[in-house]
Amino acid sequence: MKIVILGAGVIGVTSAYYLAKAGHEVVLIDRQKGPGLETSFANAGEISPGYASPWAAPGIPVKALRWLFMHHAPLILKPRFDPAMLRWILAMLRNCTAARYALNKSRMVRLAEFSRDELITLRTELGIAYDHREQGTLQLFRTQKQYDDSASDIAVLKDYGVAYELLERDGCVGAEPGLAATRDRFVGGLRLPGDETGDCHLFTRALADRLPALGVEILYDTTIEALESEGGRIVGVRTDRGTITGDAYLAALASFTPGLLRPLGLDIPIYPVKGYSITVPIADEGRAPVSTLLDESYKIAITRLGDRIRVGGMAELSGFDRTLSERREATLLHSLNDLFPGAAATKAETNFWSGLRPMTPDSTPVIGATRLPNLFLNAGHGTLGWTMACGSARLIASIIGGTAPPIDHADLALSRYSR
Repeated sequence: MKIVILGAGVIGVTSAYYLAKAGHEVVLIDRQKGPGLETSFANAGEISPGYASPWAAPGIPVKALRWLFMHHAPLILKPRFDPAMLRWILAMLRNCTAARYALNKSRMVRLAEFSRDELITLRTELGIAYDHREQGTLQLFRTQKQYDDSASDIAVLKDYGVAYELLERDGCVGAEPGLAATRDRFVGGLRLPGDETGDCHLFTRALADRLPALGVEILYDTTIEALESEGGRIVGVRTDRGTITGDAYLAALASFTPGLLRPLGLDIPIYPVKGYSITVPIADEGRAPVSTLLDESYKIAITRLGDRIRVGGMAELSGFDRTLSERREATLLHSLNDLFPGAAATKAETNFWSGLRPMTPDSTPVIGATRLPNLFLNAGHGTLGWTMACGSARLIASIIGGTAPPIDHADLALSRYSR
């Protein structure tokens, strides 16, 4: 089949790889001048199956109200007339029950664990380098309450067979020696030794470079204007460079997927949740993190990427606004310098960035068919696009190709929202 993929972020590029590898003719389209230049560009760098958890959870509504009034707030809500935002918030609140949390968590962990295994296989086969490390993730607790509350997370990890280590101060410093100078800032942590780190943009770019050898046609700098339908099927993609046709079409446009599909009568419950990151060169190797640390109080990830440190986090509901806020940059710098003082170079060398995470109300991506028989979805991965990319791509390749799926997938489809 000839398959047209819309979007060349990490989801679109990995989908193109698996579909081409399965023998399909693939066309990949993106408005940017290269691959992975939007949400995939400067994310936190975590590949964390063990932390694949829904944002919607029991107790979150109360916590969210408290977060809104913190000086270094992990959640920012900018009031605006936005019916899509309101619908998304209400749908998310409906998922803040113990039963729905358990269901959504099971979907996410299943896909994330499979995806990590696929990533390992892919990089072994292709020899792709992307500043990756296999030294786990440390969730750092600044308060005793956070440490005690980790019991519920540990119970879930046990249920899914995820390896973990509950550490006190000395154990945290053993895992991250750069914390030695700030051991009075925290009481302990939860470490997942099976997690990895890596630069998502480097990976996406390196994999995209391999696609032409597999016969993939890549059209960068091409604006997608609309999907054209006839007789209940998609018959082409209208772009500023003409109409592109195929046998099947895959929408992998992250937060922009709903806007493209709405004229077709498809309601995709994905909303852009803005995140921020800074990337700074390492100034002192001995004070820098060795892998990823999650600052539980501020919901910020601090990740080692080669000779750089990536600090990312926060959730801002502000539509498609990509404005860079100095206050958000200050929060990222505060978390980094409070835990790893002297590790990074000066602020003048900071690369400040924002991206729009494509969030669903249940935090689970939408992968599979639509009611239009030749239109498929691979979108809505939220903060876990990097973690879930390879698994999602292999899964959608099997669904489009009509081969046996590698994991259960019925509950990942768009149809779950119509039940």
